[in-house]
Amino acid sequence: MVDYAAFDALLDRVAAALQRGGARPRDTIAICAASSIEYLALFVGALRAGLAVAPLAPGSTAAQLATMAADAEAGWVFVDAGVAQMGVGWPAAAQVLRLDDAAQLEGWLAPPGSPPAPVAIDPDWPFNLIYSSGTTDTPKGIVQPHRMRWGHIQRAGASGYDPQTVTLVATPLYSNTTLVTVFPTLAYGGSLVLQAKFEARSYLELAQRHRATHTMLVPVQYQRLMALADFECHDLSSFRYKFCTSAPFPAALKAQVLARWPGALVEYYGMTEGGGTCILEAHRYPDKLHTVGQPAEGHDIRLIDEQGREIARSPGGASAASGEIVGRSRAMMTGYHRQPAKTAEAQWFDEQGRIYIRTGDLGRFDEDGFLILQDRRKDLIISGGFNIYPSDLEAVLRRHPAVADAAVVGVPSAEWGETPVGFIVLQAGAADEVEAIRLWANAQVGKTQRLAALRAVAELPRSAIGKVLKRELRERWQRGAAS
Repeated sequence: MVDYAAFDALLDRVAAALQRGGARPRDTIAICAASSIEYLALFVGALRAGLAVAPLAPGSTAAQLATMAADAEAGWVFVDAGVAQMGVGWPAAAQVLRLDDAAQLEGWLAPPGSPPAPVAIDPDWPFNLIYSSGTTDTPKGIVQPHRMRWGHIQRAGASGYDPQTVTLVATPLYSNTTLVTVFPTLAYGGSLVLQAKFEARSYLELAQRHRATHTMLVPVQYQRLMALADFECHDLSSFRYKFCTSAPFPAALKAQVLARWPGALVEYYGMTEGGGTCILEAHRYPDKLHTVGQPAEGHDIRLIDEQGREIARSPGGASAASGEIVGRSRAMMTGYHRQPAKTAEAQWFDEQGRIYIRTGDLGRFDEDGFLILQDRRKDLIISGGFNIYPSDLEAVLRRHPAVADAAVVGVPSAEWGETPVGFIVLQAGAADEVEAIRLWANAQVGKTQRLAALRAVAELPRSAIGKVLKRELRERWQRGAAS
């Protein structure tokens, strides 16, 4: 346990050590390790010296890590034992240090009481470079400025953050999902409880022991918590706010969380790149659980068609058709690091020439102005000229009592161009009745939506932050079809 006085002193030592090593404002450090107090101190200490931080995912391959660190131009790379064993070819100019080796870290830190040279931070300086998950493309370094993070902190004031806040952190520190709750907690003087790796039962024990008030979880974590037979045996009455983002949050799962877990439930829809955010206060709008909420205050969300033309909306807020979601706000990335072409691809301009960030997601607004998320544009299946939204089919499959989880992807079809196939995880103890489930699901949908095939798998492949890796499912299907 570290209090604020000790943490502040540690930040000074980090900042002073970086400056002693020749760091200049807007240089970059990389951190690749499991969550820990040392990790957070290195992150915030680097910010104090005016540096940007590239938090890298330890689950990446050695080649990916080497590429990302080189792209970030990291002068220092901090790793733990697990990453050190991977044999990553870090940039030759980078100093590599073990943050979990107490003697090595202490030897690198500036002596206790060493004040760093003060740095006046420009709001447009880079705060961090967060590399995209690579679920659909090669990871890109998303440059988030200090101005963007400050916007997150200001927004958090409406979510009950104060000096009595206790935020239980069970997602990794390299993820933007995590940082949007970590920095507001620090800014408002609250407490952080770090769980290095999520495990459902120990999460509940930590929440009860520390009287947690806030948490950010991804949908698969909520799913695993709700599946515990003794969930109700834990005292969770201290919770004020529970947040969710990063992946589709099924309406039925939201309803379970509302019914069984005290405190408000808030879903954020947005991108690490920023632009526009929608917020669903599920506890206030239980009839809107199939949506991702309404645009946050000061956020402008619009829909565009295939030609980049804006889709009209009625006075009540309903959209005339579905379209790609684009957004604009004060919280926007500077761009993709050293990739101007990719940055340009991610932008859409309105008639006044203002920049919006393209999400690649498809959706529509209902009659009350709530956004209904339909699918990733890249995941849209076009079969025989008809658009098929995998999320619609996944929702049907999850309604079957034998299905614990589901994913649907499009695969090549000689007859239709593409056709949908599904992957399901069966409930514990469920009979292996996959073909019966497929026939049941197909009876619930239109003829053009019917699943060509269905496979049971032990688990769906996911990124560390809980996103289903649909590209891997397609590749798995094609390998099976070719064998």
